[in-house]
Amino acid sequence: MKALVTGAGGFIGSYITDFLVEEGAEVCATVHKNKDNLRQSEKKIKITACDFSDKNDIENLVKKTEPDYVFHMAAQSFVIPSWQDPEKTYEINVIGTHHLLEALKESGAVVCIASSSAAYGLSHPEEIPIKETKEFRPSSPYAVSKAATDMLGFLYWRSYGMKILRLRFFNTIGPRKTGSAVADWAKGIAEIEAGTRKELGVGNLEPVVDFTDVRDSVKAIWTLTKKGRWGDAYNICSGKGHKMKEILEKMTSLSTAKIKVITDKAKFRPADDPIFIGDNTKLRSLGWKPEIPLEKTLQDTLDYWRNNIA
Repeated sequence: MKALVTGAGGFIGSYITDFLVEEGAEVCATVHKNKDNLRQSEKKIKITACDFSDKNDIENLVKKTEPDYVFHMAAQSFVIPSWQDPEKTYEINVIGTHHLLEALKESGAVVCIASSSAAYGLSHPEEIPIKETKEFRPSSPYAVSKAATDMLGFLYWRSYGMKILRLRFFNTIGPRKTGSAVADWAKGIAEIEAGTRKELGVGNLEPVVDFTDVRDSVKAIWTLTKKGRWGDAYNICSGKGHKMKEILEKMTSLSTAKIKVITDKAKFRPADDPIFIGDNTKLRSLGWKPEIPLEKTLQDTLDYWRNNIA
């Protein structure tokens, strides 16, 4: 089995790569800048670069790898940079995905496209938990790009019969994650324990959010490659909501130090959905369910940052 993982140096991509290596796959992994997340698998895979704004680069990548499975995780995946440079976000996320699907059109490969729950956007109370049938109301250039990426997957399945699965990730957390509240808190707590920081700044603690451990998410992806229906979208989520305040309390209780928490207005967003929970009924019907307790995810995340800061 030959697998291509784009964005393999990222959070979810690195875990997919590790999983595929354990399954005995021959893996080609594209990495943008940093390959630190691939320490576990680095010697067992082929690492290459690919500019996802360059059509020729993408075509050459597909010709070179001839994959049976493609896990397309490469993206500009942050909201704030998407406001700062929307065009670059669209170029990488939308046009890059278009070029990849064009290159794979005749390959017969199974293609997993990373969409995002961000594409759902504004959600009314009666729409919670969010089903795959909910309409898109994206509220950032990043979210727009993910909605478009998702629809490209549908288009190429519908038009060319490609074996495409659309993965709508909710809040995926765990070791190696950066750039999210939970990851920032874990890093901050580890720094306080190490004596390099005095206090932990936090933003809005009221939203209720759906968290899934990345290791459960990867098992969900693999389940879909075996049992999913081509062209369909699947929510990858726990189906349970936790208030951010609860998550913070759990994390500070795991610390070996007394954590001073302060409110940091700079960490507040212009708008937060008060409740954002996914419906995973469709995924569960295929035999998958989340198995890793939230407490273990938080402990493992904190330990990851302790080890990196030490």
